[in-house]
Amino acid sequence: MLGALQRSLRPALSRARPWRRELQVTRACAATPAAALRLHDDHLVVHHEGTPIRLNYVWLRDHCRSASSYNSKTNQRNLDTVSIDLDIRPDCTALEDGHLVLAWPGGHVSKYSLSWLAQNSYEGKKKSSVQPRILWNSDIYQNANVPSAKWETFMSCDDELKKFLHNYLLYGIAFVDDVPATVEATEAVCQRVSLIRETTYGRMWCFTSDFSRGDTAYSQLALDRHTDTSYLQEPCGIQVFHCLKHEGTGGKTLLVDGFHAAEKLRQQSRENFELLAHVPIRHEYIENSDNHRNHMNGIGPVLDVYPWNNEVYLIRYNNYDRSVINTVPHDVVQRWYVAYRELTTELRRPENELWVKLTPGKVIFIDNWRVMHGRESFTGLRQLCGCYLTRDDVLSAARGFDLQA
Repeated sequence: MLGALQRSLRPALSRARPWRRELQVTRACAATPAAALRLHDDHLVVHHEGTPIRLNYVWLRDHCRSASSYNSKTNQRNLDTVSIDLDIRPDCTALEDGHLVLAWPGGHVSKYSLSWLAQNSYEGKKKSSVQPRILWNSDIYQNANVPSAKWETFMSCDDELKKFLHNYLLYGIAFVDDVPATVEATEAVCQRVSLIRETTYGRMWCFTSDFSRGDTAYSQLALDRHTDTSYLQEPCGIQVFHCLKHEGTGGKTLLVDGFHAAEKLRQQSRENFELLAHVPIRHEYIENSDNHRNHMNGIGPVLDVYPWNNEVYLIRYNNYDRSVINTVPHDVVQRWYVAYRELTTELRRPENELWVKLTPGKVIFIDNWRVMHGRESFTGLRQLCGCYLTRDDVLSAARGFDLQA
């Protein structure tokens, strides 16, 4: 039917050229209800489940999923995008059985599921979250009774791994219990989740309070809430800790949901939230010892948000490693300090603090882009091991279980 309509329309369309600019609009095929599909100069509007979806013509041709335009086996584009005429318009449009069908100049036909268009349109992305989350304070998390994974089951059962990843995505933290208290077992449980990211601290690290590195973490001092590696252009995605031994007192681990605090700030002061989301700040790591020389410099705002839906996806908060503020003019600095203090006040509210005692056998995975960690001071020998994991591979593993990530 579509081919016949296209052939019948082509002579009339040819006779009508050249059109005036404001009339350079393709006509929908007769079978399409006018209310469901409206054509404009550079885009069309199709209604799906009561929502208008605006779709640019070049975008539509670029996203054609026909065999000549897209390789469905590799999920890669075959079409050379720059070969598309930027003034392209379909010769004919139709809605058929839940699909938008377009016939392009030259005879190529594209067919799109309306549900696919709705899901992948700007309107669809603007209304949906990239990653569903449960924002928490101490009471919310403890009342949720989130179960820990069990070592033996976790290492052999994909259902246990899926539950673990689901909890990690929702809360930004997840635990595996009964892990043998060795570096080797910790490495194995990490590799069950993702690839290990090697940094200046090595691949798997094991440390005590011996000041062997130029970092406060290598001491017995209390550490305030912070995210790690904010001095990297891409901070490490996941932080893993396993306490192998502690012969002493103190040393509880502090956890704070940074996204929960950020949303509180957004509700209280939109202006301060926006300031922290746009002002670039430097973090720096300088180490100069006999065995280690490092100078790392990362730049980015305290809060990173997706521009289309304003969803927070990354927080850089480390007052230890924050460098000189010299990336903004003087008239912004005072306002930045006000915003930073308001966020810090929220982060330090006692009700937002979750305290966990890490013991041999309990491995914690922390979303370093979301959840801040710290610790209370301690006495005695305390030995920890752990590593960083690549965020992309953790999210890839989750998507492999059809989890939204």
